[in-house]
Amino acid sequence: MRKILLVTLVILSGFDIRAQENPQGRTFQFNLQECLQYAYENQDSIKNAKLDIESANYKVKETIGIGLPQVSGSAQFQDYLKIPTTLIPGDFVGEPGTFVPVKFGVKYQSNAALAVNQLLFNGSYLVGLKASRTYKELSERNYNRTKISTTVSVTKAYYQVLVSNEQIRLLDANVSQLEQQLKETTELNKQGFVEKIDLDRLRVIYNNLLTTRENTERLLVLSTQMLKFQMGMPVTDDLKVKDKISAINMDVNTSIAVDTSAYKNRIEYGLLETQRKLNDLNVQRLKSEYLPTLSAFGNSSYQYQADQFRDLFDQRFPMTVVGLQLNIPIFSGFQRKYQIKQAQVEVKKTDNILNTAKNGILLQQEQARIMYQNGMKSLNNQKANMELAREVLRVSKIKYQEGVGSSIEVTQAQTELEQAENNYIQALYDALVSKVDLDNAYGRIQ
Repeated sequence: MRKILLVTLVILSGFDIRAQENPQGRTFQFNLQECLQYAYENQDSIKNAKLDIESANYKVKETIGIGLPQVSGSAQFQDYLKIPTTLIPGDFVGEPGTFVPVKFGVKYQSNAALAVNQLLFNGSYLVGLKASRTYKELSERNYNRTKISTTVSVTKAYYQVLVSNEQIRLLDANVSQLEQQLKETTELNKQGFVEKIDLDRLRVIYNNLLTTRENTERLLVLSTQMLKFQMGMPVTDDLKVKDKISAINMDVNTSIAVDTSAYKNRIEYGLLETQRKLNDLNVQRLKSEYLPTLSAFGNSSYQYQADQFRDLFDQRFPMTVVGLQLNIPIFSGFQRKYQIKQAQVEVKKTDNILNTAKNGILLQQEQARIMYQNGMKSLNNQKANMELAREVLRVSKIKYQEGVGSSIEVTQAQTELEQAENNYIQALYDALVSKVDLDNAYGRIQ
């Protein structure tokens, strides 16, 4: 837990961890579900994933537009500073055996045209429509992966805050009882029933306990800042958590059942399946390039000609043409053949990656299951040790008060209780994190 907080401190080193110093900061009080909902709406990575879906929708519409009529207009104006000259046989003007230079055309020309093209059949276009929709599916799966990753990060950060709160609660109880013990021992020392060295030992423990509590409070602030960071909340806002550790369900019996088909629930596996689908569509696209393409076209224009600019638009000459165009691929030097071979190799590679991912996920599930079992076992043991250490301290204090025990026994029992509580807090955090990892490994986080 300390290592995680040190990493957090590095990440947030540029931030002021005292949000309350900003008078414009907002105040929130959230439970875990409300923290997650806030993250879904404000986390930048999720926002970008949503934008990717929006971009994919536009990509689908762009691809559909290829099959719609393509209309274009054009206009042109020409001023022949020198009209082109053409040589014609002299036979036309009674000078056989010679060529006579003649200028054809007029100085000014202009035209306006409207062209329409409509794709009638193109195999690559049909496959492209499927691919664009699959690309949209890929972006949606990426969004879900980002959302799941955010859920895991926010949940772990939230649990860290809960654990820190629990640690402070235990420290407060220790400070309270040690403060009472210190008062009683001080009075006994004044009356001569307790040596000063016994009182000094208690003061050392008490001072160390106060220091530990102050450090834990600062770590709680840091943990809260980390939670806000994972949620996408400005660190200048004030956030309080509603839940307590006791509200967290840690039922080991309903969480560790082996399910060898749970890998299908993992978003990572779904992403690979979508990628495999895209690779297969690429093979189909390359094969479709062997098919002919058919399109219809139409063109209508007006042409204007005159030797004087003022007369240019006095008379127009219309032209309209419609037709079909068929393109038939015949031979491409075997390029398409080997492009298809390459695409088929990519499909096989994706199949191998899917198989590896399946085995990896099954292994991860088994590791998460064992870590959760070990974490729960350790948590129960550390909790029992903490209760036992508390009982040892109680008995040691009674023995000391009755004169059959020593102050060293009380001091040692107090130190052992603090150590047991620290072990319990660490085991508690480890168990909570292992539960999140277990749910993630089995695809239960949606």
